[in-house]
Amino acid sequence: MSSTSQAPSSGARTAHPDHLGHVIFIAAAAAMGGFLFGYDSSVINGAVEAIRDRYDVGSAVLAQVIAVALIGCAIGAATAGRIADRIGRIRCMQIAAVLFTVSAVGSALPFALWDLAMWRVIGGFAIGMASVIGPAYIAEVSPPAYRGRLGSFQQAAIVIGIAVSQLVNWGLLNAAGGDQRGELMGLEAWQVMLGVMVIPAVLYGLLSFAIPESPRFLISVGKRERAKKILEEVEGKDVDFDARVTEIEHAMHSEEKSSFKDLLGGSFFFRPIVWIGIGLSVFQQFVGINVAFYYSSTLWQSVGVDPTDSFFYSFTTSIINIIGTVIAMIFVDRVGRKPLALIGSVGMVIGLALEAWAFSFDLVDGKLPATQGWVALIAAHVFVLFFALSWGVVVWVFLGEMFPNRIRAAALGVAASAQWIANWAITASFPSLADWNLSGTYVIYTIFAALSIPFVLKFVKETKGKALEEMG
Repeated sequence: MSSTSQAPSSGARTAHPDHLGHVIFIAAAAAMGGFLFGYDSSVINGAVEAIRDRYDVGSAVLAQVIAVALIGCAIGAATAGRIADRIGRIRCMQIAAVLFTVSAVGSALPFALWDLAMWRVIGGFAIGMASVIGPAYIAEVSPPAYRGRLGSFQQAAIVIGIAVSQLVNWGLLNAAGGDQRGELMGLEAWQVMLGVMVIPAVLYGLLSFAIPESPRFLISVGKRERAKKILEEVEGKDVDFDARVTEIEHAMHSEEKSSFKDLLGGSFFFRPIVWIGIGLSVFQQFVGINVAFYYSSTLWQSVGVDPTDSFFYSFTTSIINIIGTVIAMIFVDRVGRKPLALIGSVGMVIGLALEAWAFSFDLVDGKLPATQGWVALIAAHVFVLFFALSWGVVVWVFLGEMFPNRIRAAALGVAASAQWIANWAITASFPSLADWNLSGTYVIYTIFAALSIPFVLKFVKETKGKALEEMG
């Protein structure tokens, strides 16, 4: 599935002000998938210790239950494009909304650990679909002059979803008297945390009925008149819609469908540029960022922080994530991608190294010494801030821009798959690594953050200000 139509040749067109509000509503509704992506990814943070206690499982088994959703993510991301090309973008969103809803209900009412894992996989499939369909749909319905800003809705929605999930978890924990297994609405608190996602999932499904199908998809299935009406809704009336439809048709016919075979070449299986994309994806995950969103409550409780406080710190970390993301969105086109990545890497090295130092001290009465505790807490926020203002946004910008046109879609698919696999590796390994040596685990993440600096300096080329056609 191609995510954008060719930019119009007759200069940038802008939406009439009367239509811009409607376009913003359409983009925001589609970005609800991104909100659910962030919410579902991180809501498990509030349930980790309760699941460990209720099912009496060790760290290795627990990690698989947490990480198994990422397998669903990879499958959902890999198949969403083909599903959307066959049945349409809106139907694809509605399927994702149903899967999110089913996953939320099932996760809240599991019979045993195995079916909890199954519901997590179903939720992961929905996340994978949402991660692909949202940006593609927004790009296809946005007027060219507003495409960049409307496209940023997806990333903003993801980080807001993460923050809201942590705020809801904290509120529910307080309502249950600070006990993750405390009774709440006839269930244990952690079950309610996982079940609350039904609300945004149903809202996403309802909103999908209020927004139009992508004109690009309608043209692809021969519904030209319907496509023209939707183009009029989103681009205003001062456009030659017959010419616009012909332009989209021409762009679609001239696009080459890249395949996995096109990525092969060089002495190391893939072309060098593909390896650079994979490297960016792997480094983005191997600094341990998702430990902060999947396990932070567990992490803080393991060094003696009260459960309620640990949930609150998970929320403040997610607020810092939003702030960093906004900073990145402001500066990525001004400063450039490469400088922002390097600034972020340096900041992450400092934050992670300080965490490793703080966690190296022995616990006193089950807690870190006061100084080390505060250093760990502040350093964790520093790490998330520098990740969010750099690698969290920049990697996706790089991956969208750095590949030659002929292989872009296939190369982006491989790099995104590498990211899900790396995410799974970090998520599945953290509980066992933390049991082994928490400080040592953070030393490993620090090393990867440090190695990302020479990698960017040597291999990554700046893409700021270059036309996509210039990428060779």
